[in-house]
Amino acid sequence: MESSKSVDAASVADSDIGSQTKPKILEKKFYLSFILVGLLFPLWGFANDVTNPLVKAFKDIFLISNAQSSLVQFAFYFGYGVMAIPAAIFIRKYSYKSGILLGLALYAGGALLFLPASAYMEFYFFLAALWILTCGLALLETTANPYVLSMGHPDTATQRLNLAQAFNPIGSLTGMMVASTFILNKLQVEEFRQAEKAAHPEYAEMLPSEVDGKLVQALQDFSVNQPEAHHAMQAADLATVKGPYIAIAGVVFLVFLAFLFSKLPQTHSDQAPLNGRILKDTFKRLFNNGRYLEGVLAQAFNVGAQIMCWTFVIHYGMTSVGLTAAEAQSYNMIAMILFLSGRFICTFLLSYIRPGRLLMILATGASICVLGAIFMGGYPGLYSLVGVSACMSLMFPTIYGIALKDTGDDASLASAGLVMAIVGGAIMPPMQGSLIDGESLFAGLPSVQTSFVLPLLCFVMIAIYGYRAHVKYKV
Repeated sequence: MESSKSVDAASVADSDIGSQTKPKILEKKFYLSFILVGLLFPLWGFANDVTNPLVKAFKDIFLISNAQSSLVQFAFYFGYGVMAIPAAIFIRKYSYKSGILLGLALYAGGALLFLPASAYMEFYFFLAALWILTCGLALLETTANPYVLSMGHPDTATQRLNLAQAFNPIGSLTGMMVASTFILNKLQVEEFRQAEKAAHPEYAEMLPSEVDGKLVQALQDFSVNQPEAHHAMQAADLATVKGPYIAIAGVVFLVFLAFLFSKLPQTHSDQAPLNGRILKDTFKRLFNNGRYLEGVLAQAFNVGAQIMCWTFVIHYGMTSVGLTAAEAQSYNMIAMILFLSGRFICTFLLSYIRPGRLLMILATGASICVLGAIFMGGYPGLYSLVGVSACMSLMFPTIYGIALKDTGDDASLASAGLVMAIVGGAIMPPMQGSLIDGESLFAGLPSVQTSFVLPLLCFVMIAIYGYRAHVKYKV
């Protein structure tokens, strides 16, 4: 694998030779490296979306609040905040290949820790396992994204990253299918909820939010009146939860072997190793780069909005519509199909519309969809919430490409800052969980609907960044 500096130089040379032709999105010499690194994108997509349903699952299994169960997302995305900068320093000191191998090892190790966590039946053990897993994902993303950006002409970098990121939803969709088929559909706590509904036909005349509250109370009563039976149900459900994580650990190990025995070209970076002076100079340049700093902030809002919309769609479906957890998750899968389709469509549109302008348009569309989810409720609101994913498809790689444009040798640390911004996914879901637990922001509407005011604010901020990128920064 070549460094950003050497690849950019080669790309410029290639473009000089054929200056009259439009630069290719991906040159032939990068095909093999692109495919191999592309294998990483579905891996973190799978981890993200097999984990999202655990927020609702753990709430029922451990009988905790929405805010407490949202700590699943805090632990998962906090790993990005902790590991991103150390990952960039590690990669700069050693090589891209070393970063990938360490990232895959941490990923597999964190997944395997679900085995003792389920044996001890401790919620916080699961959080620790997820945090370790995510430290591995931070290493992988810090490596893969800037490498893909550097695989050709700078003018096609954003398109190239959109193309690579298009494979991320394949992993996400697989994670959702696994979560629905092998976790949510197999949970005994869900069987308990359905049995309670069958035993109380009067629930059919109540609002879904009222029914959900009664089912939660029934679970709590069951845990008090029949503690041994409840403990057995918890043990069975946690054994169900661990299964997909043990399986993905095996897949990650196979990918680890593929990279270990692959001879990637010039994987050691030819940039100078980072020292105090270089770090100081690099940070100074980045902190004086308004487009980059605004991009980091926009990325934090983007990831926070994504995770909130994909995590709480299950709560929305169950509370506002009256679906089961598995039925609600099926709408998340539809959302991911829209997200995947949108990635390819937006990669095409970027050939004709500047990134900043397209980002502004889609963020505005996402805001309108969220307003529908807040005020319409029921199936119309759920459809609006699903539609948000079509608008979000462009956002992560486009913000990434806009912010990293013209950062040159600073790209590795700049990339780490953008990966660190994923911590937005750690901070915002617990905030939305607290809103769901509390009183509704608008009288007459369930709190699960009004809680989506947080994603709405995020999309407004992203639209502003798209506008500034288009008008001020001319990107």
